[in-house]
Amino acid sequence: MTDHSSDIDSVSGKSTTGHEWDGIKELNTPLPRWWVITFYLTIVWAIGYWIVYPAWPLISSNTTGVFGYSSRADVAVELANLEKIRGDKMVALGAASLADIEKDPALLALARAKGKTVFGDNCAPCHGSGAAGAKGYPNLNDDDWLWGGTLDQIMQTIQFGARSGHAKTHEGQMLAFGKDGVLKGDEIVTVANYVRSLSGLSTRNGYDAAKGQKIFAENCAACHGDAGKGNQELGAPNLTDKIWLYGSDEASLIETIGQGRAGVMPAWEGRLDPATIKAMAVYVHSLGGGK
Repeated sequence: MTDHSSDIDSVSGKSTTGHEWDGIKELNTPLPRWWVITFYLTIVWAIGYWIVYPAWPLISSNTTGVFGYSSRADVAVELANLEKIRGDKMVALGAASLADIEKDPALLALARAKGKTVFGDNCAPCHGSGAAGAKGYPNLNDDDWLWGGTLDQIMQTIQFGARSGHAKTHEGQMLAFGKDGVLKGDEIVTVANYVRSLSGLSTRNGYDAAKGQKIFAENCAACHGDAGKGNQELGAPNLTDKIWLYGSDEASLIETIGQGRAGVMPAWEGRLDPATIKAMAVYVHSLGGGK
């Protein structure tokens, strides 16, 4: 082994390692002793952490550590303690009717607070954290409701969902007039433009309004009404209020009419307890669009 300790760099005055690239020599500059000691202490600390706390994953679990500590267990204990504190109030909330909850300031405040938390955990992925919705997911802040916006109607929708498979679910859906061969392509374009005209939107040049009205009357009015005002019992939206679930442009309407729509709202009965469902109904109703 060659000793390069005597090879001194003329500029810095330090010894080199013997490595050289394009005339540039690598200086032999050891790390500061305090840094090296700190580095070894972190290794010792890590080993101690592996022993004391849960650290290593196993096939179906993990090492529990000497202390057996679990942050998840701590959270579970805190949540259990919170439920104990809320226990009597939640019982009262579950026993009260929706009308009574709205009349009782304490129960109303509890329902809104509980409902907001549950909404964030279960409903926000579809309707958004602020309940403003998205394409295919209704905005819960406005006053436009497919299945009704009263407290009882909102609770029914939360309980049983829409097209969820529950025995009491809302079943209405938009038919696929093109896919099922009920309407031809040009007829779908015509009625799509007629639907746009119902809410004052522009129509394409050469559009036959009389033909569009006739197609609508024969195929769409049974659910949406002769004037396109909708029917909440069937979940048929109002086509005149300029509020659109899947979009109001011609292409979106052609897709809706041709391929149909059948979005699913899950049923929360059985997943959430009755008191929690009441709380969520009260919260949604309080967002501003409830009737």
